[in-house]
Amino acid sequence: MFQLVVTLLGTLTVGLCAVLLLRAYASVRKPLLLWSGMCFAGLTVANALLLVEAGASGQSLYTWRLAIGAISMVMLVYGLIFESDQP
Repeated sequence: MFQLVVTLLGTLTVGLCAVLLLRAYASVRKPLLLWSGMCFAGLTVANALLLVEAGASGQSLYTWRLAIGAISMVMLVYGLIFESDQP
């Protein structure tokens, strides 16, 4: 039960970060904020799949969670490399 609560709080935290990053992107239009927000949105989905796996589903969603997390990290790395401000 404790693990489920911690996972739920982590999912909500990552989701809040995604919302705040995407709201900041909407106001200032910096591409790095978009890529960071999309990364955190993907991590929210991956954490939500962990909740689904732990709760109702009897099957393992490990591969899906890992794939979504990896794609999210690739989006962040792309943003950091190609969309960051050049000095």
